[in-house]
This record gives sequence, structure tokens and C-alpha cells, in this order.
Amino acid sequence: MEITLKADLSTFDFEDVRLALSSALHHEATLADARRESYERICREFESRHKLTSDEFMQQFEAGTLGDDADFFDWYAAKRGLDVWDRRFRILAGVSV
Repeated sequence: MEITLKADLSTFDFEDVRLALSSALHHEATLADARRESYERICREFESRHKLTSDEFMQQFEAGTLGDDADFFDWYAAKRGLDVWDRRFRILAGVSV
């Protein structure tokens, strides 16, 4: 995939723009990774407590077979957070400028 960047290079040197974008992407990837790790840690705690993987939990939760325990809603939110931040981290970490 190719993404086109439009910038006023008459004001800025191309290498300065590249370095600024690279730094910003790296910073955002680092933040996304920290959030991903936080949600992953929470999911591991739920997995240990309930003896299910988070993927197994999601299948059962979405099928409605687990009930309405508040703990399950917290786990659901943590797993969704993990998925969102994992995807964002992989996107950001895979971009090079």
C-alpha cells in the first residue's frame, strides 16, 4: 500500500518532514503498545480466574451462554480494548516513512 503525503516542502526540508513524521509514528506506536499490554494483562487475569481464553470467552459471551455477571462485561470491555489497541499498534508499527 502506498500513502501520498502532501506537504509544503518549500518551507520545510524533506528530511525534516520525514524525521518529524517518523518520530510521531514511533511515539504513537509506543503509546498504543502500552495500552495493548495493559488490556492484555487484564485479559490474562480474567483468563486465569475463569479458566477460559479470551477468544473462547468472547464466543460464549456473544452467544449469550455465560449470563449477566458484571465481571463478564468488564472482561468483554478489556478484550475489545485489547483488540482495538493491538490493531492500532500493528498498523503504526508497520508504517515506515
